[in-house]
Amino acid sequence: MSRIRVLIVDDAVVVRRLVSDALADDPEIEVVGTAANGRIALQKIPQVNPDVVTMDVEMPELNGIETVRALRPTYPKLPVIMFSTLTERGGTATLDALAAGASDYVTKPANVGSVALAQQRVREDLIPRIKTLAGRIVVPVAAARPTAPPVPPAPRGAATSARPSHLGDARPSIVAIGVSTGGPNALAALIPSLPADLRVPVVITQHMPPMFTRLLAERLNQQSPLEVREGAPGMLVTPGTVTIAPGDYHMVLERQGTEVRVALNQDPPENSCRPAVDPMFRSVVALYGHRTLGVILTGMGQDGLRGCEGIRDAGGQVLAQDEASSVVWGMPGFVVRAGLADKVLPLPDIAAEITRRVTATTTTGWIASQPVIPRDSRRTEVV
Repeated sequence: MSRIRVLIVDDAVVVRRLVSDALADDPEIEVVGTAANGRIALQKIPQVNPDVVTMDVEMPELNGIETVRALRPTYPKLPVIMFSTLTERGGTATLDALAAGASDYVTKPANVGSVALAQQRVREDLIPRIKTLAGRIVVPVAAARPTAPPVPPAPRGAATSARPSHLGDARPSIVAIGVSTGGPNALAALIPSLPADLRVPVVITQHMPPMFTRLLAERLNQQSPLEVREGAPGMLVTPGTVTIAPGDYHMVLERQGTEVRVALNQDPPENSCRPAVDPMFRSVVALYGHRTLGVILTGMGQDGLRGCEGIRDAGGQVLAQDEASSVVWGMPGFVVRAGLADKVLPLPDIAAEITRRVTATTTTGWIASQPVIPRDSRRTEVV
């Protein structure tokens, strides 16, 4: 198998060298060139024919955002990974770059203590993304807790079947969304399309670092008829609100009396992620049971698979994004191939499906916004 050809674009010589050396030890990757700014990169792309481009955000002459916009008409499918600083300015620019057509991003290592540690961080963060976006299978590092059994990948272009729907008379009381690679753009398409009078809360775990999640929430809040905010300890979860897990914290829901509130923790990462989708899904199912609607969107890895198993075991519903509209069909792909999805949909259709299920006529008198409250070790409905 041929090696993955990577072009590194950064105006800092030390960063170009750092990334080149970090990638050099991987036998599947070949650095085919470097460029000091976007203008030079646009000239080099047809010369070196890269499979993946890593792109600094802030550069002279032509910055990363402008470069992504310039290359997309000619190279619509070329994966571009932004290399950004973990600052508010870097986070804003990264979201702008993703909106302009970048595929993914990593943050530059800062205050790690040595060049060797910086290279290790780059290898851990960048190499799996390069391989995934180049179409190579990435074997996850073994986790401390058992992981789901591997599911063989479906042939590209093959039809994906959904598990038959069991909507019945259970209208969802909450929508829980898990998303990773490609998520900011997916959420920008989905959340503003939900109606202002949505009668249930929405909670989201998006794999992003601190500060980036706040900026994402602020951006979505400006675009959406619903209130979108970053989760904080004790925050009340109510219908018509969208709550995003903050970077570096698992977000879970807890019942306090008759109210449901946000709780945050820094328990060990799950599926190599913090925040992770599975802890949030588990907490939602514990409160809402069969009235949970889980949604798995584009993302690398299999975070959310165990959580979707819990949703289905409780009698809840699961929607998954289809392969064609996903940047990476990892998270939704695992869920679909495990037979856990009630429906597999292209991204533009998911908001309408959520709305349809939330507003579906039921044959019972349940109040959609109420969680299931355990009583005598059994789940009963609150009406």
